[in-house]
Amino acid sequence: MKKRSAFGVLVVMAAVAVASPVFAQGEVAAHTTASPDVIAMWSIITAGFALAIAAGLGALGQGKAIASASEGIARNPSAAGEIRGVLILGLVLIESLSIYVLLISLILFFLKPFSPAA
Repeated sequence: MKKRSAFGVLVVMAAVAVASPVFAQGEVAAHTTASPDVIAMWSIITAGFALAIAAGLGALGQGKAIASASEGIARNPSAAGEIRGVLILGLVLIESLSIYVLLISLILFFLKPFSPAA
């Protein structure tokens, strides 16, 4: 119990140390607006990074799921049908997350939601 409370105190101290610079912020400069070209550029860059991260982590998750399912089927061949069903459901859910990111990225590519209305 002593280790747990010591760890809790360290976590709270770390949170306070990380959050304290927020309150030290100086005076904010006058409101500046970025040009629509800069906003469009950063929208495209953000969408590209989001797609790369989603595709990479989705592929890692799918690889781990397939490896675990193969190992499970090898250990217990009589449960192959049930394992296969759960595997396909898991792969569909992993892939749907990547498709959601693709949809959001396409919105950022073509609609430019953060650009000011003309």
